[in-house]
Amino acid sequence: MPPIKKLLLAAAAISIAFAGEALAHAHLKSAVPAVDGAVKTAPSELDLTFSEGLNLKFSGIKVTGPDKAAVKTGEGMLMNDGTTLMVPVTDKLAPGKYTVEWHALSTDGHKTNGTYGFTIAP
Repeated sequence: MPPIKKLLLAAAAISIAFAGEALAHAHLKSAVPAVDGAVKTAPSELDLTFSEGLNLKFSGIKVTGPDKAAVKTGEGMLMNDGTTLMVPVTDKLAPGKYTVEWHALSTDGHKTNGTYGFTIAP
């Protein structure tokens, strides 16, 4: 077999191996309020739905408001077979842009994290 063919086959095998590993992580599928969405009414909770079940003890969120101050939230809980993290918002939210930083540990032990924003319209 020519060396270039061996190299291409090896590269393809490595790509497939890493793609399978990346798919095993809990990825954010959807959120309420929606990612980059706008709402007219301040939410009383945030619902983040992931591609697989989470370990609640090592999963959570941090919310910051338009003034970059931390927003108070309550204790999170898992819903929908452990794939949705529901976190109550205990602060009154004013109109403006909010940032949600999330971190998750899937039940199979993989860690992921990310950030998204939403806006409360005036």
